[in-house]
Amino acid sequence: MSHFAHVVVELTILALAIFLGIEVISKVPTLLHTPLMSGTNAIHGIVIVGAILVAGIVHPDTLTGWVGFIAVILGAANVVGGFVVTDRMLEMFKGRAKRPPGGEGKQ
Repeated sequence: MSHFAHVVVELTILALAIFLGIEVISKVPTLLHTPLMSGTNAIHGIVIVGAILVAGIVHPDTLTGWVGFIAVILGAANVVGGFVVTDRMLEMFKGRAKRPPGGEGKQ
């Protein structure tokens, strides 16, 4: 298979994965977005490892090296952002400190 055909196949797979991801995520109810994000954080950890492997191959061409580098950056940003949002969501479920009787404004 020629280099051009190989690139076309990879871009086709990428486009199909994007459309499939959009279709799957758009069908998820709002209440399930945070648990789904927690699961995708683990998946993006795997993506980061794969991107590091691709970026670190012995003789990468320029495109492969840059795509691997960008994948590492975007995957890391997604993992960190996902954990921040998940942490905020879990904070909502913690009990609040009880206020003393009589309200805040009375002395």
